[in-house]
Amino acid sequence: MPSLLIIRRQGCSGLRVISSRAGTGSRQWNSPKFANAWVSLARQHHVSAIVIGGGPAGVAAVGNLLNQIKPKEEGQGKIAWIDNAFQGGRINAKYRDVPSNTKAGLFFQYANALGAFRAIFKDVPKPNAVSTIRSLTQDDTCSLHYAGDMLQQLTDGLRKNRQIDSTRGQVTSLNWDESTSTWSLKIRDWDGKVKGEVIERSAPLVVYCTGSHPATTTLPVTGPEPIDLDTALKPTALFHFLNTAAKARAEPLTIGVIGASHSAILALINLVGLQWSIKDGSPLKNLRIKWFSRTPNLKYAEYKDGYILYDNTGLKGTAANFARKHLEGDKIKTSRAGQVITRIDCSGGEAAEQDAFVKELPGCDFVVQAIGFEKNPLPALTGDNAPGELVFNHETGGFHDKTSGKEVQGLFGAGIAFPERVVDPEGNVEHAVGFFKFMKFLKRVVPQWVDKTGARGEKKEN
Repeated sequence: MPSLLIIRRQGCSGLRVISSRAGTGSRQWNSPKFANAWVSLARQHHVSAIVIGGGPAGVAAVGNLLNQIKPKEEGQGKIAWIDNAFQGGRINAKYRDVPSNTKAGLFFQYANALGAFRAIFKDVPKPNAVSTIRSLTQDDTCSLHYAGDMLQQLTDGLRKNRQIDSTRGQVTSLNWDESTSTWSLKIRDWDGKVKGEVIERSAPLVVYCTGSHPATTTLPVTGPEPIDLDTALKPTALFHFLNTAAKARAEPLTIGVIGASHSAILALINLVGLQWSIKDGSPLKNLRIKWFSRTPNLKYAEYKDGYILYDNTGLKGTAANFARKHLEGDKIKTSRAGQVITRIDCSGGEAAEQDAFVKELPGCDFVVQAIGFEKNPLPALTGDNAPGELVFNHETGGFHDKTSGKEVQGLFGAGIAFPERVVDPEGNVEHAVGFFKFMKFLKRVVPQWVDKTGARGEKKEN
C-alpha cells in the first residue's frame, strides 16, 4: 500500500502534517531527502501582514498591526517582520550622537501610543529607555541616543511577541499573485542554518518602511573629496577622518558644506566645534569652512497657537540656537563661528549656484553635501501585471503604477521614504517626518489597510 501524507496550512507556522498512513514505503518520510523537502515547504509561510524595515516607522507599523489583527486561533494572525539588523534603523546605526529636532515629550508619546508598546515597558525594570526619556525636560530636544535606546527596547519586546514572525535578512523580490490577492516575498535569511538561505513569506498586506539615506548630486568640479553626511554628523568620526587627512597635507584644510537644512547646520556645528576644541599646534587648528547657502536668512520652526509653522522644514533646537547666534544675516560677519565660516552666496537660481560651485569649490579639500535624503532601493516587483515605477499616495499610504495609473493592491508605505503630506493653517505643504508623525499617520491608515486587504481578524484594544 502506498504511503499517504495529509498536510494543511497552519497560519504562519507553515504546513503541518495532520495525519499519515504508511505503507511499504513508509521509511522514506524519515529520509534526509524528505526532511530537506519538508524544511523547504515549511519555510514558505503565509501570514496576515508583512512589514519591511525596523526603524521608527517599521516599529510603529508592527505595533499598529498588532492592535488591528487579532488571531482567532493559535498560529493565526501572524505578522512577518523583516529587517537586516533589528537595531532601530539608521537612527541607532548612524545618528545616536545627533541632537534631535523633536522634543523629548514626543518620543515619550510615541512609546505610549499603543497597547502593544505599553505592555513591553510594563515588564521592563526601571530605569528603562522610556522612563529615562520621561525624566528629560519634555519641551526640549535631546540627543537621538535616547530615542535609539527606546527603539531597541521596543524592537526586542515586539520580537518576543508570539504573533510576530521576525527574520533578520533582506527582501530581494515581491511577486503578486492576482488569483489569490497575495504578495510572495523572497528573503535572504542572515540567521538561517545556511547564511543567506532564501526563504519565503506571503501575505495580502505588505508595508514598506524601508528608510532613506543622505542624497548627493553631481558637482561641476571634481577636486574636493566627499565627506559622507553620516560622518559629518558624528563628531568622533569626523575628528578621526579630518585628523588623518590633515596630517597628510602641508596646508590647512578647507571644508565645503552645501545646504541650509537641519543636517547642514549640524555639520557646521561639528566642524566649528572641532576647530574650537583643538589645541594650538594641531594641524586642524587652522581649519576653515566654506558654507554654500542659497539664502542668508534661514527658516526656523515657529510655535503658533495650536500649530507649528514650518514644523517639518524649519530649524529647531540646537541647530536653530546656533544659527540665530552665529549664522543669521550679518551676524556671521562678527560671530565667533564667522571667524571660521565663510558664507558663499548661492542665491539666484540653479545657474548661479553652479557658478558659485565652479568658482569656490576648487578651494576646498573636502565637501559635505547636506541636501536632504533619498529613498533606499526597493526590492524588485514581479508577477501578474507587476507595476513598473511606483508612485506613492501621501494621503492613503498606498501606491499606483506611474504608467498605467492602476492602484497597486496590498502594498503600502510609511516613514521617511513614504511620509504623509500635511498642510498647516497658513497653507504651507510639507511632508511629515518624525517619530510621532509616523505614529499618527499609521494609526489613521493601518485600520484602512487591514480592512481593504481582508487581513483583519478581530480588532484589538488600543
